[in-house]
Amino acid sequence: MCGGWVQSGLRWVGSRCCAFMFSGAGLGQLFSGFSGEVQSPLSLRQMSIPKGLAYLTVMAPRNLLCMRSNFLFGSRCWMIQFSAEMLFKSVSFRLFGVKYGSADAEPLKNEELLHNLLTMGVDVDMAKRRQPGVFNRVGTNEQDLKMFLLSKGAKEEVIASIISRYPRAITRTHESLSKRWDLWRRIMTSDLEIVNILERSPESFFRSNNNLNLENNIKFLYSVGLTRKCLCRLLTNAPRTFSNSLDLNKQMVELLQEICLSLGHNDPTDFVRKIILKNPFILSQSTKRVKANIEFLQSTFNLNNEELLILIRGPGAEILDLSNDYARRNYTNIKEKLFSLGCTEEEVQKFVLSYPDVIFLGERKFNDKIDCLIEEKISISQIIENPRILDSSINTLKNRIKELVNAGYNLSTSSITLLSWSQKRYKAKLKKLNIG
Repeated sequence: MCGGWVQSGLRWVGSRCCAFMFSGAGLGQLFSGFSGEVQSPLSLRQMSIPKGLAYLTVMAPRNLLCMRSNFLFGSRCWMIQFSAEMLFKSVSFRLFGVKYGSADAEPLKNEELLHNLLTMGVDVDMAKRRQPGVFNRVGTNEQDLKMFLLSKGAKEEVIASIISRYPRAITRTHESLSKRWDLWRRIMTSDLEIVNILERSPESFFRSNNNLNLENNIKFLYSVGLTRKCLCRLLTNAPRTFSNSLDLNKQMVELLQEICLSLGHNDPTDFVRKIILKNPFILSQSTKRVKANIEFLQSTFNLNNEELLILIRGPGAEILDLSNDYARRNYTNIKEKLFSLGCTEEEVQKFVLSYPDVIFLGERKFNDKIDCLIEEKISISQIIENPRILDSSINTLKNRIKELVNAGYNLSTSSITLLSWSQKRYKAKLKKLNIG
């Protein structure tokens, strides 16, 4: 009875195979349903699968059974050796039907997508790691994207790199791309400038598909006094600003205007423009972070309103978007390290205020650079007077000090500023020293 039920139950509906669950007690009857009688394990190994069963897998505990597809491997089925005890033990197993044929178009679409991307030179493995969900999309526009970017002057290898690093780009429609490109051209002077930004940061252009928000942000930033040059700098260095919600950008601009007025400056438009030019990333930060850093600078260095204005409109502007905890921790480390070398509180503050970027140096990096210079017989007073030398890597500092000493340059009595010069300028100076 069970065998006949199995035979009638295992039939095709469209291109799928129906699945049933059977208990171990009916296992022999299951097999007899295929062959007419219960067979020994040996004869079962030669059992035929009905022609209509395109792909069948039997799953059971401890790998009791293992069937292969007659679609791929012919019309026969193989079974591993098993004992009678295992055969009749009360276990259950399932027969699973697997999709077959062209009933589901998505796998074929994915195959087409993979083929297109490989043909374009895309690093598919990188793309899958970065945004795997893109490969489950039914509709993608990789060919349209390629033609669009080619028309704007992008090279094929650049397009492949863009998609490899930000595969979501292939989900954008031609209409959306054209509109967004036109909006960017209100700021940038050429298509090539935009292509260069996309090559460096594809996320900046493709991250958002909200062109209305982009248009509103551009209008707003122009309205608060930012020039095209300022917006160009924003788009080049901090393009995420234009993906922010309009409200988020408004909140930051309003905060900067309030800070300006509270410090006694009567030109908030000029104040906002100068800060954004110095620190284009500030509009992507939270207002809470900027407030905390303003308070940190004023309280730590005992600055009056005018001094604070000069600092944050100038070299201190970049500190405003740092994590407040990070800024405080680094300053504490700088102070402790310099105190250990005999510096006073006044000297420490002079050192940091003359070059606030030193706060960006983590504890270990700052300490290692100071130790390196001290070991090379450069005094702490020289370092305080020339804080920019800490911009150079330890290897650069060591190599230059060695080259200068070999050229007869006395670092103890001469300026050490050339340790932070550009490579071109430094090499020219070194050449003159060696000739002299």
